[in-house]
Amino acid sequence: MSELRIAVIGAGHLGRIHSKLLGQVDGATLVAVSDPFEGARKNAAELFGVPVHADYRDCLPEIDAAVVAAPTDMHAEIAQTLLSAGKHVLVEKPLTIERDDANRLAALASAKKLTLQVGHVERFNPAFTALEKLSVDVKYVEAVRASSFPGRCLDVGVVMDLMIHDLDLILSMTDANVKSVAASGLAVISDHEDLAETRIEFECGLVANVKASRVSPEPARQMQVFGSHGFAEIDFGAPALSVVRPCDTVVRREFDLSTETDNPLGYSGQLFSERLRCETLELEPRNAILDELHDFVISIQTGISPTVDGVAGARAVDLAQQVLDSVSQRAWYPNATTQEMGPHAAVRERIEASSRRIRQDRRAA
Repeated sequence: MSELRIAVIGAGHLGRIHSKLLGQVDGATLVAVSDPFEGARKNAAELFGVPVHADYRDCLPEIDAAVVAAPTDMHAEIAQTLLSAGKHVLVEKPLTIERDDANRLAALASAKKLTLQVGHVERFNPAFTALEKLSVDVKYVEAVRASSFPGRCLDVGVVMDLMIHDLDLILSMTDANVKSVAASGLAVISDHEDLAETRIEFECGLVANVKASRVSPEPARQMQVFGSHGFAEIDFGAPALSVVRPCDTVVRREFDLSTETDNPLGYSGQLFSERLRCETLELEPRNAILDELHDFVISIQTGISPTVDGVAGARAVDLAQQVLDSVSQRAWYPNATTQEMGPHAAVRERIEASSRRIRQDRRAA
């Protein structure tokens, strides 16, 4: 089989990473890079030694597939053009901003029998792939994802930028429909929400609490997964995976602390050595983006669906949209006006004034 000719559209931070790593992917060759900015094109030409184009459509005659690492608001148009031209596509997350665009792209790829993959790279994180092997029957998920202000991806808020990683991971754990979404968020320094939290309930009973911030002094990429047969804690940044496995009597709800010990205060050591066995798994170091690119090429070569196909990408966009809809409807005060709802809610009074008023009310009482 001849090597796939692949272009990278977008020569920013992620585009440069994809362009570099494609040189390590069997069966693929980087043949072009496209970016509308002259400086980015010049840099790409020097780094990768391939033709560069200002207009990505100039790449079409010379490629079989493309990696789209352009700004999010351009994903829908670029991916549609590529798929319509018969090209396989890997789109950085999120697939699109709007759910209708995402569904349309998934349908187009299916109709034309083309690979459409979405860059939810945490699916390839070794801590998460190890979790999949545990076959935990997931009932409850806690996830926190935070970064300092990135200065990029400002065409979307933190839900589409960061939280969508965890939304996709949670969706990969169940095929059930979403039952309810309750969320809130605040715009701190950008035009979109910079921090957000949500509680999601699925029809299967799975509950997820998810938080994200891009104005955090400390980074975080963590998830806790609780199931009927164990508990797992994932650190995506390290990466690391710790697992707690309950013994059979705990799983069957036959454990009775009162018959186990007459000293509950001193039982902790025995509990975690005999009843809730703790284990930190050794993980093989992996480059998740490189694995993602391998998955893309293998999917094209074999016709097998990629790990995160267009349908999965559209599902994540839909859930993110539900979170954003809930964020926009969040009322921050009783009897709130429309100006006191959503991420840009007007503040009725400063904290200092509120504290002073409360103290005065207490004195008067």
